[in-house]
Amino acid sequence: MNYKKLALATVIASITASGFGTLTAHASSHREAPAITEKPKVDSTDFYMFNSYEAGRSGYVTLLANYIPLQDPQGGPNYFSMDPDAAYDINIDSNGDAKEDITFRFRFKNRLINKGKGIQVPVGNENDQKSISIPVKNIAGISAGDNSNLGFNESYTLDVIQGGSRSRNRQRITNPAGGSEFIKPYDNIGNKTFVSNTDYAAYAGQYLYDINLPNCTNPARVFVGQRKDSFVVNLGETFDLVNYVPIDSNSFPGGIIQDTANDDLRTKNITTIALEVPAECITKSGNGVVGGWTTASLRQVRILNPRATFRFPDINGGALTQVSRLGAPLVNELVIGLKDKDRFSSSRPHNDAQFADYVTHPSLPYILNVLFNEPVNATLGTSIPDLAPGNFPRQDLVTTFLTGVPGVNQLATVTPSEMLRLNTTTPTVASDQQNTMGVIGGDIAGFPNGRRPGDDVVDIALRVVMGNLCHLNLGVCVPADAPVGKVPFTDGAPISASDFDNNFPYLKTPIAGSPN
Repeated sequence: MNYKKLALATVIASITASGFGTLTAHASSHREAPAITEKPKVDSTDFYMFNSYEAGRSGYVTLLANYIPLQDPQGGPNYFSMDPDAAYDINIDSNGDAKEDITFRFRFKNRLINKGKGIQVPVGNENDQKSISIPVKNIAGISAGDNSNLGFNESYTLDVIQGGSRSRNRQRITNPAGGSEFIKPYDNIGNKTFVSNTDYAAYAGQYLYDINLPNCTNPARVFVGQRKDSFVVNLGETFDLVNYVPIDSNSFPGGIIQDTANDDLRTKNITTIALEVPAECITKSGNGVVGGWTTASLRQVRILNPRATFRFPDINGGALTQVSRLGAPLVNELVIGLKDKDRFSSSRPHNDAQFADYVTHPSLPYILNVLFNEPVNATLGTSIPDLAPGNFPRQDLVTTFLTGVPGVNQLATVTPSEMLRLNTTTPTVASDQQNTMGVIGGDIAGFPNGRRPGDDVVDIALRVVMGNLCHLNLGVCVPADAPVGKVPFTDGAPISASDFDNNFPYLKTPIAGSPN
């Protein structure tokens, strides 16, 4: 008899009878669609949108879009630059029609100094000496105010586009010196280059900019650079058919517990596009709710250069074509079917009716049943009630993923569509008072009312998928529809606001590639 299945059978039976316990949960690996695994530079891994809780920043909204998943800090010699042929967008829907009203577009440039030669050193003797380009991007230490030893520069531009990402109504944002380019700091390659994380923080901090946006009275802020990966997930065990059992210290020692060691991304970095804007600049008349999502696009055609150079490894042409999309976490990962994941990545919210069946009739609860209910019943000769909620169509999930929660983050008129929705009028909660379970934990300033870095979206999303909202008297379903709706699903990988900074851009300094 399979020990893990027997353990789960016993716990499930207890849950069904008593209404409490701990079950397992799926999670996100970042690489959520087949095609995007081939294009990591444009893979959107996490998107955050929340009312800024930094002291003195009341009335501001922070937008964080993470790209390039699973970065090993020691991933030299090239490390993790953005794609100069891509357009990275943060989109805002201000009126509920599922179309972007404001798009913040980031484009990147990568350059070698010395007219494209990079750093060169004299090699040879007095009779035969040549200037030779070095094989790495820096030759000595780098510090705040001194990039002289860095032979590689990465910069970006920011455009604000009004009326849709394809609109010609756009404005180039200038940096504090009046120029059009902003600097992206070099990745934290190690403590010999930057001496310490403190030195790296000072170096990267000089590239946090105050900027002026069109139609905004107060200034905004922008930063783009490497950060410690902000997502927390028990990745390997989860996707191995949920290869762990709930904790039950009396009968089943060794079950899953809350432990930071369960976070398989704890040693990884990420690249973050961070923007903080006055709420008044992205809201329109109404109750202050906005929707947001991030996308990345490439040209339709990419032709490889048979004589590739640093500047021209390939040639790109054709219209910009969306290849990555992320609003609420885990949707493409765990809700959209495998056959449609790439279609979802290239789609726009106002066309989301084509994916409605995945929300109204989700397969994830069925999968959990297959893994832990039916095989257990066959083995034990028992009949354990289905784990999956029985209310179809799943209006509770429509509320969570497609319309917003009434009285929390739903506009009076809304087109059902997948995006992250935030009520900009919701009072902020200090970091030491935030509930990691967000709305279902009684903290309406958290997910799915936007998403803060410390919200445990893995546990939240799975509890919602398994029917938690049926127990909150929202009128979308009743407790009887969700027999395990109050179960505290968990992957055993804890997260909280204390894992992050209390100031913009909130995500921690990236892990050094060489800590010594």
